[in-house]
Amino acid sequence: MEQKIMEPDNTAVRTALWRALHLEVDGKPPIIEDDLGLRLVAPDAGWRERPDMHPEFTKRLRASIVARARFIEDLIIDQSAHGIQQYVILGAGLDTFVQRRPDIASKLQVFEIDQPSTLAWKQKRLIDLGYNIPDYLHFVPVDFEATSWLEELLKSKFNANKAAVVVCTGVTLYLTREAIVSTLKQIASLATGSQLAMTFYLPLALMDEEDKPLQQIAEKGAREAGTPFVSFFAPHEVLALAKEAGFKEARVFSTKEMEQTYFKDRADQLLPASGEVFLLAAT
Repeated sequence: MEQKIMEPDNTAVRTALWRALHLEVDGKPPIIEDDLGLRLVAPDAGWRERPDMHPEFTKRLRASIVARARFIEDLIIDQSAHGIQQYVILGAGLDTFVQRRPDIASKLQVFEIDQPSTLAWKQKRLIDLGYNIPDYLHFVPVDFEATSWLEELLKSKFNANKAAVVVCTGVTLYLTREAIVSTLKQIASLATGSQLAMTFYLPLALMDEEDKPLQQIAEKGAREAGTPFVSFFAPHEVLALAKEAGFKEARVFSTKEMEQTYFKDRADQLLPASGEVFLLAAT
C-alpha cells in the first residue's frame, strides 16, 4: 500500500515559519539564516497574519527558536572539526542543516529520525524544490509508539562502533519521565565519545515573569489540540536524569548563557525566552 503523505505537525511548521520570520522582522545580523523551512511548508499568502506569527507577541519565543538552531549548528560544526562523523537528529521535523550547510554535512553521515509520514512528506517537498537527496543523508522512519528508534537507527547505515552527535530538541515536553530516561539510556549506550544535546522545559515557577502568560496560552492550546505538555524539569533535575541514564559528563546550558553568546549588543533588544534549557552530555 502506498505511504500516505501527510503534512508535518503544527509545532514543526511553526518553528520553520519563526526561523523565516526572524529574517524579515528582527535586526541584523541574523542569529541564523534559514528560510528553507518556509519554502518547504509553502503556506498561504496570509501566514504572517497568523496570531502565532505576531512579531512582538512572539518575539522572545522566536528568539529562543533561532538561538536553539544556531546553538546546535555551532555544536555540529565544532564536533565535526574534532573528528565526529555521525549526526543523529531525533525528531528531525523540518530541519534544514543538510541543505543549508553542505560544506559541513557532506563530511558527515546524517540520520534524520521521525514519523514515517513526516519524512515521506519532507523528502517529496525537497525533491519538488529541486534538492537532491545526497548519499550522506539517511531518513530513518520510526513509529515511536510501536518501534525502538535505536533499533531502526542500527538497521540503517549507522555505525555503532563510531561516536555520534545526537540532537533532540522540542521533544521532552511531550514525553513522560520514564520515556525520557529510556531515551537517555539508549543514547548513553552509544560509542564512547558520543555527544548529546537535548532541550528540557522549565516549570512555570522558574520562568521569567514576562514569559509566563505566553506559556500559559501555549499549554492551553496544546491541551485543546490533544498534545498536552507533560514534563517540566528544574536544571538540577535535568542533571539527575543524565546521571541516572549513565552519562559520564553532563552540564546544563541556559538561555541566559545564550544571551551572552548570541544576543550581546543587539540594537533590536532581541532576547530569548526563559523557558528552555539544554542538556549537554557525553558518553
